[in-house]
Amino acid sequence: MKQKTKVLADRFVEALAARPEVECVSLNEAALEDPLDPYFALIFDVFYNGGLEGPDVRRLWYGPDVTAFETSKQASKDRFLVGNLPARMEYKAVRDIDELVSFADTKRESLWLIRDAGTYGYYRLTQGKLLFCRTDWIQEIRRRLLGLGDCFWNEMRLAHQSSMEHLLSDLGAAFLQNDDFHYTVSSALFIKAACLTLFCVNRRFEPSHRAYYQQVVRLPVLPDSFPALLDSFLRIAPEMTRERQYSLAHLIARNIVAL
Repeated sequence: MKQKTKVLADRFVEALAARPEVECVSLNEAALEDPLDPYFALIFDVFYNGGLEGPDVRRLWYGPDVTAFETSKQASKDRFLVGNLPARMEYKAVRDIDELVSFADTKRESLWLIRDAGTYGYYRLTQGKLLFCRTDWIQEIRRRLLGLGDCFWNEMRLAHQSSMEHLLSDLGAAFLQNDDFHYTVSSALFIKAACLTLFCVNRRFEPSHRAYYQQVVRLPVLPDSFPALLDSFLRIAPEMTRERQYSLAHLIARNIVAL
């Protein structure tokens, strides 16, 4: 992290740590990028107990140089600028996180509630850089998530693999009907479902979309030639006809199912 962004992050953490309701603050990996990178942002997960002050009060926490402050309708996210650096605070109730994690380990009968949402929420919980912890709550959350067994991963794999196969069917139908819109949507959803299945095969939580490609091609367990097939599927070139792309999708799905 650049010195300028570290100073700013330390300032925010000091302000948040002074709030007794704040249990933990973690920093998203997007802050590790160079500030000139278009993906850069100071994104904080702020875990809290009890209630949360309103946006007018929260704005005062972060300093007088905050500009362009806005908050989501649910008051769960604040976005603002300090100079030319974008910052985002995402507020998450400890009780809600406890329930979310319980779906994965102690209340697996409720696992269907998160199948469509995927595992990115768990990725954030386990991979965020911890900047402040009032207790060992987050360490216990990470212990539970990193200790999930075969039952969780097998169920998640089957759910995403089923979606992948369904989307492959949609892709084929759109190709045969020459349906541009449905083909484009189906191809994007198909390749995401394929990657999600591979993350589950490897017992890994899914990263943010911008990190999908970099992480999925480096997974230890992959079908033969998967990185090359993925590159070909994603290629935008005259020779990449929809017929050829659909054939690649069929091959990718068949190889993943065979793992």
